[in-house]
Amino acid sequence: MEDLNAHLEPGMLVRHPQKPEWGIGQVQSRINGRITVNFRDHGKVVIDGTLIMLELSLSTQR
Repeated sequence: MEDLNAHLEPGMLVRHPQKPEWGIGQVQSRINGRITVNFRDHGKVVIDGTLIMLELSLSTQR
């Protein structure tokens, strides 16, 4: 399966397209298609990058 988030690096700010209530999250790691993101309003989540394409956030606010 293709990693839809291969462009993401730790420190980048993202949003989950299906969970806008989670707010902005910061990428903690991306290993073998699994992305760990710490979301402002939801906490730390591990996302399967072959199923969900995270959206880059242009916001600098966390």
